[in-house]
Amino acid sequence: MDLKTQINKNGRVIIPARLRKALDLQPGDDIVMRLENNSIRMIPLRQAVELAQKKVRRYIPEGTSLVDELFMARKEEAAKLKESRK
Repeated sequence: MDLKTQINKNGRVIIPARLRKALDLQPGDDIVMRLENNSIRMIPLRQAVELAQKKVRRYIPEGTSLVDELFMARKEEAAKLKESRK
């Protein structure tokens, strides 16, 4: 779908209603803009996060909880800090 729009004097671009509807964009939604091959690619933030999660997930063994690992690492760091202050 190709639609024409303009950049106003403040650098703002209006996203045409047909595109907003197709992407389910609502007022206030965050988007990520990327420069790709001399073009601007706009992606809803929620989609960019999903893509990033998929990329990271490939490197994490199944059944591994990064939250649990982070919690344990922080707990160990806190214990080391407490010990070093004695």
